[in-house]
Amino acid sequence: MNARSLAHLNKTILLVGAGKMGGAMLEGWLGLGLEPQHAAVLEPQPSREISALAGRGLRINPAANAAGDVSAIVIAVKPQVAADVIPTLAAFVGAGTVVVSIMAGRTLDFLEQTLSQRAALVRAMPNTPAAIGRGITVAVPNVRVSARQRELVHALLSATGAVEWIADEGLMDAVTAVSGSGPAYVFLLAEALAQAGAAAGLPRELAARLARATVAGAGELLQRSPLDPATLRQNVTSPGGTTAAALEVLRGPQGLAELMDKAVAAATERSRQLAG
Repeated sequence: MNARSLAHLNKTILLVGAGKMGGAMLEGWLGLGLEPQHAAVLEPQPSREISALAGRGLRINPAANAAGDVSAIVIAVKPQVAADVIPTLAAFVGAGTVVVSIMAGRTLDFLEQTLSQRAALVRAMPNTPAAIGRGITVAVPNVRVSARQRELVHALLSATGAVEWIADEGLMDAVTAVSGSGPAYVFLLAEALAQAGAAAGLPRELAARLARATVAGAGELLQRSPLDPATLRQNVTSPGGTTAAALEVLRGPQGLAELMDKAVAAATERSRQLAG
């Protein structure tokens, strides 16, 4: 099954939590052909956009007996409310249902203990570029996920960007630190570059525009180019030139690489702490 096959789904996809990430996923599914009548949303405060979809057949806050045959449940609530929300979902889980959680720090074991030890479960970590279809999600299944269920989950997650699968759930803390939190590091880079430009004498608004366009353009080049980041960096660095002078600072003692090691290590440890 690929993302285009969403148009052929005839069972229910249940989204639990339709905030920014959940809403982006639903928008992606509908954009890839999922019929609104084959989707349902559990959301105590649905947005105007979500509410408007009710007129096209989307079911909002249905009872379990009105949800139909649920092929997948995607849990997109905040992890802080998980212990209260997840037990209420048991009534929606059928023999063929796969449950996908995108809650940070909530392990497969947590899901088994709060929902069912017999459920087919997938833990996934998306990131915020999913809002524009350019995210990346890493997913890990439990042993009860069938090949067909994995294909369905891959199609659902692909609606907002690339998908990677891992077998070792222990890697999810590092995944969270790299790709889950990673967009914030890039935004900080743009922020710091703009501040440095202003400190060098540029008008603040111009420095901000230059930093934004440079980070966005370099990211797009990295996305489109077959070259690795090191080669792309070397291609823009002339020996003895201005870029080389800047990189000598960034790659020096306590430079960017060392700071990034520390940052990812700190985020990884915090993810482990949140998971308990």
